[in-house]
Amino acid sequence: FQKQVCDDIGRRLTVLEDAWTHGKLSAPVRKRMSLLVQELQQQRWDAADEIHRSLMVDHVNEVSQWLVGVKRLIAETRSLPAAQEPAEVTEEPAEVTEEPAEVTEEPAAAR
Repeated sequence: FQKQVCDDIGRRLTVLEDAWTHGKLSAPVRKRMSLLVQELQQQRWDAADEIHRSLMVDHVNEVSQWLVGVKRLIAETRSLPAAQEPAEVTEEPAEVTEEPAEVTEEPAAAR
């Protein structure tokens, strides 16, 4: 079930991304989505949800294909224990991964 939810969110966000990159979204929708993303980044779930609701009420025809994915993303992210920790953890190993690659090259050159 969880994979289906993630796949559905991903599909809907791809529709949003395509609409955004091809200039198919009105300025008010783009502005509200930018605000919604900021609220998500700050873990202000209620504020993000309120922006989601205002988009659905004011721009239903423009957002109906993908806004359900945003709603589910808000709900799923809200239910995570600490939403920003995985992003921080992901960034740190990327730096650490680069260092062992250099260390691995040195012993090979010594042989």
